[in-house]
Amino acid sequence: MKISARNAIKGTVKSIVSGMVTTEVVIEVSPGLEVASVITQSAAENLGLKVGDTAYAVVKASDVMVATD
Repeated sequence: MKISARNAIKGTVKSIVSGMVTTEVVIEVSPGLEVASVITQSAAENLGLKVGDTAYAVVKASDVMVATD
């Protein structure tokens, strides 16, 4: 895989929840740390995702905010 995004985080697919149009994919990137994404159902099918597979959470954002309590 070659991609221009600098924020590609490797992990393991923990869960896949398919809806009528979209699919939620949860990737565990380290023990206890998960990243969730909602993608189209057809994209999920094209990727052939299965729980336990290795996948990348690719983050593309023009802004990253920082907050404190």
